[in-house]
Amino acid sequence: MQVYRFTGDTTPDQVLNEEGEVVGSLPDNAADLALKWYPFMIFCRKFDERAQLLQRQGRIGTYAPFRGQEAAQIGSFAVLRRTDWVFPTYRELAGLMYHGLEPAHALLKSRGHPDAGRMPEGFRMAPPQIAIAAQILHAVGAGWACKLQQTDDMAVAYFGDGATSEGDFHEGMNFAAVMRLPVVFFCQNNQYAISVPVHRQTASPTIAQKAVAYGVEGVRVDGNDVFAVYQAMRYAADRARRGDGPTLIEAVTYRLGPHTTADDPSRYREAADVERWAAAKDPLVRLRRWLTRQGLWDDERQAACEAEAEARVRQAVAEMEAYPHKSLEEAARHVYAEVPEGLALQLAERGKEAR
Repeated sequence: MQVYRFTGDTTPDQVLNEEGEVVGSLPDNAADLALKWYPFMIFCRKFDERAQLLQRQGRIGTYAPFRGQEAAQIGSFAVLRRTDWVFPTYRELAGLMYHGLEPAHALLKSRGHPDAGRMPEGFRMAPPQIAIAAQILHAVGAGWACKLQQTDDMAVAYFGDGATSEGDFHEGMNFAAVMRLPVVFFCQNNQYAISVPVHRQTASPTIAQKAVAYGVEGVRVDGNDVFAVYQAMRYAADRARRGDGPTLIEAVTYRLGPHTTADDPSRYREAADVERWAAAKDPLVRLRRWLTRQGLWDDERQAACEAEAEARVRQAVAEMEAYPHKSLEEAARHVYAEVPEGLALQLAERGKEAR
């Protein structure tokens, strides 16, 4: 009996190590990219911190923090074109904002506003998906459409490590591989699916190696190294646009905050582990160290950038809170072409009570 075992190196690809030292190949325009990315990463960190405070103050509802995953999102979204199809989860707000979603609009989801799922004109972004792994099938369908239309556009499905335990992941990977579709499966392995650690999600040493079973290329990359993520995504995108089929990227990162603001991570993970990732592997610290070594960053520029980011966040919050409310009737019409009779009766009764 022939037994196949994965024997590959499980070390994620890196360009910058934790000290911000170059250990791989930088993109040709690394300085320009970093000077564009780093200020936006600072803004995203401030946005995320403020959003959690807004939830605690009762000004928005449940919120899913992305702190610690900025490099995985911005490094990958930086490769995408406006004509590519993007299918995110509820934790991709940093990437979506980089791609063009207004920060005020990004907050509407946690505010429960019906317009939150209405993506801006000119962008092929699906609304954030709450059901785990469901967006993977949508991305595969969009990739199939790109192939049938003979364009060089592609589709990207973003998901977490927990989604790889779902049947939709298997079906999407298998179909995309068989049909040789231009789809990138981008897994942000942040080590936990709510309270379940990744080693309880899968017995595989890596998620990237799951690609082998489907005949797909798999890449494992340091998700806290924005340059490494960018290089991996560019490689996968080039393959997709050439017609070489799908790629599975595993970006190894860490969720520094809770799963959502309804979660208490202290019940299932050690504070020392969180501190280790925060102190030694923070993606913002890593990129700042590299920029500083290049003579492109200093404390004065850092302070100015943080002040600008905080002002932008304040503006986004003000715009979100000034955004027009919707009545229940409008919300119902937003969902239904024809409001069902039972719901129409309830709305009518509510109207009577209000009078």
